[in-house]
Amino acid sequence: MPETAGPEVAAAVADAHRREWAFVLAATVRVAGSIDAAEEAVQDAYAAALATWGDGGIPRNPGAWLTVTARRRALEMHRRAATAERALPRLVGREESPAEEPGGIPDDRLRLIFTCCHPALAPEAQVALTLRLLCGLSTAEVARAFLVPETTMAARITRAKKKIAAANIPYRVPPPDELPERLDGVLSVVYLVYTTGHTAPSGADLMRRDLADRGLELARMLRVLLPLDRDVAGLLALILLTEARRGARLDDQDNVVLLEDQDRSRWDRQAIGEGVALLRGALAARPPGRFALMAAIAAVHDGSGSWQDTDWQEILGLYDLLLGRWPSPVVRLNRAIALGFAAGFAEGLAELDLLGAEPQLARYPYLASARGDFLVRLGRPGEARVAFEEALILTDNEVERRFLQGRIKELGG
Repeated sequence: MPETAGPEVAAAVADAHRREWAFVLAATVRVAGSIDAAEEAVQDAYAAALATWGDGGIPRNPGAWLTVTARRRALEMHRRAATAERALPRLVGREESPAEEPGGIPDDRLRLIFTCCHPALAPEAQVALTLRLLCGLSTAEVARAFLVPETTMAARITRAKKKIAAANIPYRVPPPDELPERLDGVLSVVYLVYTTGHTAPSGADLMRRDLADRGLELARMLRVLLPLDRDVAGLLALILLTEARRGARLDDQDNVVLLEDQDRSRWDRQAIGEGVALLRGALAARPPGRFALMAAIAAVHDGSGSWQDTDWQEILGLYDLLLGRWPSPVVRLNRAIALGFAAGFAEGLAELDLLGAEPQLARYPYLASARGDFLVRLGRPGEARVAFEEALILTDNEVERRFLQGRIKELGG
């Protein structure tokens, strides 16, 4: 970091990275000619901010300053390379006008999402690349979202970038006839953007509000772009029904409050109402999509007057349907938890123990913490302590670590 960057400037640049990275990069790709060139230009812009904001003052609109600086840097890179026009595959050949986008939504982030979610890329690469580029997540954070080693994710992202350049994938929202094959990857991206913000993989805060807000914003944009698509409705419903509980997730000391103990009067009833209305339309699809089923599970929780009133049999049935649509290890974990509350903690624990052999869950802290919770409820504190200690080792979020440390302290020994 340059010497001219004092604490105030460093904090402003860090805040601009969290809030503005997606906007700056997406706008720069339009003139850079390649994703790698755009990333380099944007990184140079942030370095310039660190070097100059101390003398010139922090701009009133940091995002606009960074965008202009990054785009100028990208154009300079083209001018310095006399053969760039022939040698660099172009993502866009010219500036597109807002009217050229289906639905009239002139948003560079949507263009970047659809570029990164091109069917030429593997589904895992689509989501990983967009999280890296659109949200500015580190490779390590993306790897945690996918439950894979960081080296594996780094290689995956590099291959995806090279394929975009080699295939000359266009930088645009696709026309209506191409949307169905592209949409599922886009929905997965938006969902992971939101969930990464809803519970941050690491750091001092439980949530990354900027990412959660961006996921919700992108889901709303997709709803405007595709108002009749039931999968889009299901995703937006899921986010709204989950987001409705945000205000009750932490107490006044920023400690985790489990769903069981939350003050339900603090839930956002307007968001719940909007989510339920969207869910009705999403469930009309036969068979219902995975996002609609997850939204239905969230709606059961949001519609329960208390934890004791929760219809766990209905939730278990919805998880059975979801497993048929999306047989992932995390869904199996959540189903096992629902089974514990619906049929008995011993039965739920047995299912959780079976998941211990699942490679994708080997470093997933919520498996160990769920086991610890069931062991406490079964009156086995010694084993519960070991489970919580395992979860603590695997957890990088400081708020969640504090919660686990509290549970361990309660068990003593």
